[in-house]
Amino acid sequence: MYSWLILSSLAKIVGILFVVILPMVSYTVYAERRVSAFIQDRPGPNRVGPAGLLQPIADVVKLLIKEDFTPAGVNTFYYWLAPCLAMMPSIITIAVVPFGSTLFDVPMVIADVNIGILWVFAIGSLGVYGIVIGGWASNSKYPFLGGVRSSSQMISYELSLGLAVIPIFMLVGKLRLTDVVRYQIDHGWFIAPFIGDWANPVKWLLAIPMLISFFVFMVAMFAETNRLPFDLPEAEQELAGGYHTEYSSMKFALFFLGEYTAMIAGSAVMVTLFLGGWHFPGIPDGSHGWIFGLTNIVVFFAKVTALLFFFIWVRWTLPRFRYDQLMRLGWLFFFELALVNIFLVAGILACFHV
Repeated sequence: MYSWLILSSLAKIVGILFVVILPMVSYTVYAERRVSAFIQDRPGPNRVGPAGLLQPIADVVKLLIKEDFTPAGVNTFYYWLAPCLAMMPSIITIAVVPFGSTLFDVPMVIADVNIGILWVFAIGSLGVYGIVIGGWASNSKYPFLGGVRSSSQMISYELSLGLAVIPIFMLVGKLRLTDVVRYQIDHGWFIAPFIGDWANPVKWLLAIPMLISFFVFMVAMFAETNRLPFDLPEAEQELAGGYHTEYSSMKFALFFLGEYTAMIAGSAVMVTLFLGGWHFPGIPDGSHGWIFGLTNIVVFFAKVTALLFFFIWVRWTLPRFRYDQLMRLGWLFFFELALVNIFLVAGILACFHV
């Protein structure tokens, strides 16, 4: 039994990492370049392969053979450690996210722990250490300013991120992410109560604070992943690239891929918490056959892809905030909004005995 558990876990790790996540990271970069080109009325990558589909492979080859230059005066150990710290937390976070129901009676989650969301916050927040250490170890002013900005930004929006999910667990009563998905299957998606059995009018009343939670969580995730309009730690016009200015070759690539992996992990968490996870109306779970289990996985990553498109669309549509605006938005708006939202949900639960 234990050998089967180990083998199935290893198969899920290899499958989700090398078959899904890493190719998805590469082609999210391609998608961003194509979408931005479409928004700006230009072709985008269209030379390498049909419609430029082999461009991510060309980029990988370029970064692998590019000269790896280490500037004089850097703290070498931490300079090399930082890119790894920026990449790994996002990958580890995905371990607790259920990306499907079951496939051949095997649960489609690598680690179904009963503290799933706490794991996401505890591990996901470590990504900022890679940015801060990289900025400090580079022994250069612009990277150092980028690292300081990133740490301040993370502290400011981590509070909103954590407070935004509390209403969900007040309603579900559990921290396990698979239980959150099951609750939405039985009672309707949190931001779409008409999908599922939300016959109780009180549940429709709860949809309002759930939409607020989703909005706060999504904006905080933009800030946590350093995406526009919150990309102050790497603002090219101000910091010449910020924390990764002194990096080249694969070390730069790890920072670059870490941002996109964090986008995928954040989108996966949002899909799990607010969009019903792998559930779609009319499609049963994997207990009805392997074809449905496979369909559940496809549905989950289709939702993730839709959110990734939204991340890209926002980046190429909105201008960057000033730093004082960013901090004011985090501390004077989203923090208070998320806090009031918790009391709103608590009041509804207490008044209507849900």
